Amino acid sequence: MDSFNIDNYLRISLTDVLLVCISTFLIVLIAKKFFWDKLLAYIQKRQDMIQDNIDSSVKIKEEAQSIKERYDEKMKNAGKEAHAILESARASAAQEKQQILNQTQDEVVRLKKQAQEDIERDKRNAQKDMKEAIGSVALEISKKLLKKEVDEQEQKKYIDDFIDEAGSAKW
Repeated sequence: MDSFNIDNYLRISLTDVLLVCISTFLIVLIAKKFFWDKLLAYIQKRQDMIQDNIDSSVKIKEEAQSIKERYDEKMKNAGKEAHAILESARASAAQEKQQILNQTQDEVVRLKKQAQEDIERDKRNAQKDMKEAIGSVALEISKKLLKKEVDEQEQKKYIDDFIDEAGSAKW
């Protein structure tokens, strides 16, 4: 067995370099003839796909920004709407309060009027009862005082007339 010599492996000759250059040139010519258009088409297709992805990402980002802006605007409007609803509820409550106060006041006036009517009716009934009581007492007194026979109906008529005249005056 021969001894291993590294110089044999590391040697570079002009012939070897020329052969490698020629073979590389031939490989490039063959590749250009048969594969170069396909390679460029693939690279172009890949670039287009990457550009489409970038464009679609930009478009999605713009749409997301637009949606975010609309959402922010809706949130601002929601605050305004909530404030308007609260103001409307306050106004409605104030109106309802006023309506209840008016109804209560009307009810108080009605009850007061009814009480005055009741008092007036009771007053008339009391005057009527007093008139009858006074009439009976006066009839009895006049019977005893006059001691004469006068028709009881006639006496009662005289007494009623007298009480009516007296009753029209203020008590």
